[in-house]
Amino acid sequence: MVPGVRLVVLGKQGAGKGTQCVRLSHHYVVPHISTGDMLRAAVKTGSALGLKVRETMDRGELLGDDIIIEMVSDRLSEPDARARGFILDGCPRTTRQAESVAALLAPGALDLTVDIEVPTAQALRRLASRRVCTDCGANYSVSAPPKVNWMCDVCGGEVIQRQDDTEEAIGRRLELYERQTAPLIEWYESRRQLAKVSGVGSPDAVLRRIIRAVEERRGRGKSR
Repeated sequence: MVPGVRLVVLGKQGAGKGTQCVRLSHHYVVPHISTGDMLRAAVKTGSALGLKVRETMDRGELLGDDIIIEMVSDRLSEPDARARGFILDGCPRTTRQAESVAALLAPGALDLTVDIEVPTAQALRRLASRRVCTDCGANYSVSAPPKVNWMCDVCGGEVIQRQDDTEEAIGRRLELYERQTAPLIEWYESRRQLAKVSGVGSPDAVLRRIIRAVEERRGRGKSR
C-alpha cells in the first residue's frame, strides 16, 4: 500500500485545489480534511460549533483563528488522521494558524505544503464557469456538469452558480487571497516546507506533479 502523508494544500480560488485534494486523498488513502466542508456540516447539524459559526457569520464577521483551530484540532485527533495522515484543505490561512497546526503535530511534522499556482486570468475563467452544490459544496463547471439535470452527483442537491461568482467579485477575492496568503507562503518557505506546483494542465497532470513533489521531499529526508 502507498504510505500515508501529512499534506497541506494551498491555492487561490480556481486553482483546482478541491479537485486535487480529493484525488490526493484517494491516492494516499488518507482523509481529506476540508474546513469549508466541516463548517457547512457543523452549521447544518446545529452543533455547538455550528451555532458559534452561524452567529459569527450572521454578524458579518470573519471566523477567528481560534474557531478554525478548535475544529481542526478535533479532526486531527481522530484515529484515521492519526494513523495515516491527512490532506488539509482550507487551513492554515494565516501564520498563526500555521503555528498552531505545527504545534498540534509535534513532535511530528508535515511532509510538505503544496501551493498550486495558476495565472490569475485562468483562475478567473475557471471561476466564471464554476457551479456549486447548495448542499454539500461539491464543485462542477459548465464544461463538466453533474450527470443529471444540475443535480449533485454526490448528494443530489441543487447545483447553481454562486451569486458572488461575477468577474468583479472574483477579482476582489483573488486579490484578497494574494494579500492574506503571501505571509503564509513566506512562513513555509522559510522552513523549507513548501513546494510550488503548476496547476495548469489536466487534473491528472497536476496530480502527478504534486505526487512527484511529495516523493522528492521524502527522498531528500531519507538522504539526510
